[in-house]
Amino acid sequence: MRDKTQPNSAEPGDRLIRSGAIVFFVGAVATLVTVAPLFLGTTPFPTYMFLLSMLMGVGFLIAAAGVLQSVAAGRRRAREARF
Repeated sequence: MRDKTQPNSAEPGDRLIRSGAIVFFVGAVATLVTVAPLFLGTTPFPTYMFLLSMLMGVGFLIAAAGVLQSVAAGRRRAREARF
């Protein structure tokens, strides 16, 4: 099967996984920026920075949805190949 698959072919769910990873990393950076004043002893950031840190969980959920979509497509392909 590997010889029939293109190296740059997009599988179902790949875009969700990539976009989920990007959103996750944006949330991770926002979390680091939000937590930094606690260690540096400076004034904390405004509330919107805490809301931006929630993007970490949102990105994880988006990527998980992409993984589930990819698994479902693989199961469909396996079921079709069996019959």
